[in-house]
Amino acid sequence: MKDTPGHGRLAHAPADHPAVKPAKVGVLIANLGTPDNYDYWSMRRYLNEFLSDERVIDLPRWKWQPLLQLIILTKRPFSSGKNYKSIWNHDRGESPLMTITKDQTAALVARMEAAFGDSVMVDFCMRYGNPSTESVVEKMVKAGCEKILFFPLYPQYAGATTATANDQFFRALMKQPWQPAARTVPAYFDNPLYIEALAQSVETAYAGLEVKPDLLIASYHGMPKRYLMQGDPYHCQCQKTTRMLRERLGWGADSIHTTFQSVFGREEWLKPYTVEHVAELAKKGVKRIAVMAPAFSADCIETLEEIQGEIREAFEHAGGESFTYIPCLNDDALHMDVLAHIATENLRGWLD
Repeated sequence: MKDTPGHGRLAHAPADHPAVKPAKVGVLIANLGTPDNYDYWSMRRYLNEFLSDERVIDLPRWKWQPLLQLIILTKRPFSSGKNYKSIWNHDRGESPLMTITKDQTAALVARMEAAFGDSVMVDFCMRYGNPSTESVVEKMVKAGCEKILFFPLYPQYAGATTATANDQFFRALMKQPWQPAARTVPAYFDNPLYIEALAQSVETAYAGLEVKPDLLIASYHGMPKRYLMQGDPYHCQCQKTTRMLRERLGWGADSIHTTFQSVFGREEWLKPYTVEHVAELAKKGVKRIAVMAPAFSADCIETLEEIQGEIREAFEHAGGESFTYIPCLNDDALHMDVLAHIATENLRGWLD
């Protein structure tokens, strides 16, 4: 193939043959998503896409959709929009999750270019909202990516996170006339490098405190307990992440508590619920706690508003005195080294 900048022509092809891009390998990182803005209609579009996902809400559509469209989506965009407004990155006109994901992508681009030159294209997409998975897959294919590594940024696997992101990736591939080869990155909840990054974030946070917290709370995003009973491994993987973190820190058996947040609806979810657990701790005399969110690769509405708002208030209202939030790993250099390492391991056989 004779290459010109960004284009190529097959040596024996007729003159009117479509241009062929130089072959590349794509690395596509994916996060949950974000509304385009915090106004009513932006929030409604985002929530409608999110809450219509049958991996997230698995009720029969005939039962769920009337409730969603006629009741929930007439009210919830206002309250959710208010919450988003309180954490919005007004300077850049986007949510913190979008800002951080862009920064993560830039950091990963630099690492992959250093290792593989221009043979790898790195980009990001969102499961809900923009940029959509379909649009970025289309962009990568047009850029010449004949192989794509899809990397959901969820350390622990769950049907409502990892699986639905993969579903959307596969749906996007179905629309490609020339479908690229594809791989997906599995959960990395017990990867030693990921555990090390978590541990160092705790040690850094504690080093800046005058008095060490009495307990560390590892608050993971919740899910209905029913999903666990149906075979979803999320709960077990969260427990293992906490155990490995505690062992790496060299702490005692009851020094870190695993809890679950963001409960929605009336059915029982994974317990203990973070907001209730921290209040109970305060009532029992625990005055100082730290909270981290190991299931989130980037700070978002669930950490910046829920943990630092509702959960902090529950602890302090019940008598707690010192509440420390340990940020997600975000675009921390060690975290980005971890993600680059995981991506590289999953590219074996595609790239030397």
